[in-house]
Amino acid sequence: MSKQTWKPGNMLYPVPAVMISCKRPGEKPNIITVAWAGTICSDPAMVSISVRKERYSHDIISETGEFVINLTTKQLCYATDYCGVKSGKNVDKFKEMNLTEGASTKVSVPSIAESPVNIECKVRQVIELGSHDMFIAEVLCVDVDESLLDDRGALRLEKADLIAYSHGQYFGLGEYIGKFGYSVQKNKGK
Repeated sequence: MSKQTWKPGNMLYPVPAVMISCKRPGEKPNIITVAWAGTICSDPAMVSISVRKERYSHDIISETGEFVINLTTKQLCYATDYCGVKSGKNVDKFKEMNLTEGASTKVSVPSIAESPVNIECKVRQVIELGSHDMFIAEVLCVDVDESLLDDRGALRLEKADLIAYSHGQYFGLGEYIGKFGYSVQKNKGK
């Protein structure tokens, strides 16, 4: 196998493409699409998102210290892309994309009702990195569409039709391959 060496770059793909909702008191809410989002701690549950300083949402999140991560689906892919290329300074993204402001439980920021999973977050720290600032946030609660729960109340996220972002393109998640730990199980079933 032959390989080329490239200059440093972010090639850790695929990543989740999520819509972040945010809002200043007394103003219309905004949505920004973020591909740099991730889990950073399980106890307490914490996540990070990285946002360019010049983005309209950056100042909103900096001032309010709150945001909601809204998972995206194949049905929301067009809105996901739109919310990533249009500025909330000029456009009401909820209105333009026919999205519904959902009531959040723990934060004053609306969620996106059409999203199957909404992760309500409170900023705990901001790290200036260069082109982006990383917002480290505690997860205050997670709102899950009941249609994704089975008879026992277990989450079946595979039913949500989630999407991922890979080097400028959106993809539906692929086929089931195995569950965590299947490589060491006595019964090698998936």
